[in-house]
Amino acid sequence: MNQDMAAQAAHKAGFIAALDQSGGSTPKALKLYGIDQSAWSSDAEMFDLVHQMRTRIIKSPAFTGDKVMGAILFEQTMDRDIDGTPTAQYLWEKRHVVPFLKIDKGLAEEKDGVKLMKPMPGLDALLERAVAKGIFGTKERSVVDAANPTGIAAVVAQQFDVARQVLSHDLVPIIEPEVTISIPDKAEAEGILLAEIRKHLDDVPAGKQVMLKLTLPTKANLYKPLIGDPRVMRVVALSGGYSRDEANAKLSHNTGMIASFSRALTEGLSVRQTDAEFNASLGSAIDSIFQASSVKR
Repeated sequence: MNQDMAAQAAHKAGFIAALDQSGGSTPKALKLYGIDQSAWSSDAEMFDLVHQMRTRIIKSPAFTGDKVMGAILFEQTMDRDIDGTPTAQYLWEKRHVVPFLKIDKGLAEEKDGVKLMKPMPGLDALLERAVAKGIFGTKERSVVDAANPTGIAAVVAQQFDVARQVLSHDLVPIIEPEVTISIPDKAEAEGILLAEIRKHLDDVPAGKQVMLKLTLPTKANLYKPLIGDPRVMRVVALSGGYSRDEANAKLSHNTGMIASFSRALTEGLSVRQTDAEFNASLGSAIDSIFQASSVKR
């Protein structure tokens, strides 16, 4: 493990940029950026376009380790280059941003009020490739759609099973059991989720740490007990569909949590903007998310 990356991931002020939209979410991300589906005729062309968007973000003057602690990449982004340099290497060497990799293969059908992760055949091979590419950690997402104790227990158990596999490769897993922000029993679901996470932290191997990526909670500081746990490197918040202003406001009331925003980060960016306009808009977004992520102890 790169100890400089580990120190930054664990302690540095800033937030994690989620640049990991995959097959299902890429068309929506491109549409919000101003590129309609008529602009491509194959998945390859679509992924070329989204890589151009991500490259523009990563190369922006505001996108540095001063405020962006880390960035989560889609597998195809890891496998591509920026200016002839592999993306993860470029992030760390040129921008001083810690690279993470999304490893899940999407969501299974809903059962017991949750969506588990689909099977991940070949995960060990992917993790070996990630290590070779200079990746520091991973991210794996499942979804909670109801305060169903059986379903939430299954989600957390699966997440920690995958996390142990990731840890065996000396990578740091970001465990992401997202609670859907629109469900009526969100607060109850979050209480059940917290209890399950605390139970499974006992299974983290000695000397290892995980990160947790959690929906901004209905009850401020609900997840504060996790932040001081020695088995938890960092607790980060997903925006979950909240606007940037809403997400920042909610985050500012959660002591010690930092952001890991996707749509809330890229909100307002457009392919039609000049570089000056684009960089100003992204810089403003980064400043506001950094401020909301500032340590509040």
